[in-house]
Amino acid sequence: MLDLVYNPTARTYQAPLQLKSTGGIFIVDDLGRQAEPPQSLVNRWIVPLEESKDILALQSGEKFEVPFDTRVIFSINFHPNEIFDQTALRRIFYKIKIDGPSQENFLKIFALVANKKGIPLTEEALIHLLQTTYTTIDNVYANYQPVFLIDQMIAICEFEGIPNQMSPELIDRVWANMFVKDEVIVK
Repeated sequence: MLDLVYNPTARTYQAPLQLKSTGGIFIVDDLGRQAEPPQSLVNRWIVPLEESKDILALQSGEKFEVPFDTRVIFSINFHPNEIFDQTALRRIFYKIKIDGPSQENFLKIFALVANKKGIPLTEEALIHLLQTTYTTIDNVYANYQPVFLIDQMIAICEFEGIPNQMSPELIDRVWANMFVKDEVIVK
């Protein structure tokens, strides 16, 4: 998807994604989960990232230059040293680590999501969430968790035909669905 794509029926080319994002931002989300290794993706863009120009090839083998005026953002869930060599890391000029929210900000996000999705907050459920479930993962909060947990509670309520609600029991059920136990599966 980073090179020209030729359509033999229409006898036309489709521009690669980075060319379509010229003058804007190209976000590669969750880098490392694509079929292509992350290192090869960065290798493909070494020249464009350094020289602000890319070289594309036609079906005939003829090559031509195009401007590379795109801000590329790689989003990863791994430590950069695990997926890139030092050459690649030099070419990615800015590396910004974004940690999960504090407990206070997590609760703000949780309350906003619950309010938006119409699920009432209960003090009992929130205390259970913080004092029982989060202690099992050393109180490490992530920004995706409020949406996941609340969507799961809503799904259970809809499936069971009960009004949207939040309870310690529901929290335990959705919590068990957020993580997979590290265990041997017997066939």
